[in-house]
Amino acid sequence: MMAQTTAQRQAAWRARRATAGKKGNGERRLDMWVSTEVDLALVRLAHRYALTKRQMLERLIVRADDAIIRRLDPDSEQWDSYFDATR
Repeated sequence: MMAQTTAQRQAAWRARRATAGKKGNGERRLDMWVSTEVDLALVRLAHRYALTKRQMLERLIVRADDAIIRRLDPDSEQWDSYFDATR
C-alpha cells in the first residue's frame, strides 16, 4: 500500500468523526468565537477540575441539558418543544 499524503490522512480522520465518540454516535465540530472573559473562565474551570477545555464544556452542557430534561414531562408540549428546537 502506498503511503498517504497529509491531506489524505486528514480527510480520513475527518470522515471517521461521524462515527467517533461514545456509542459510535459521532462527533460534531463547533467553530465559533467567544469572548475573552468566557475563554478565561473556561480555562480556569478546566484547570480546577483537571479537564481539557473540551471535556469541561461537554460536562457543563450535558449537566445543564439533564437538569432541564429531568423537569419535563415526556408527554408534554414543553418536552416536544425542547426536543424539536431548531439550530
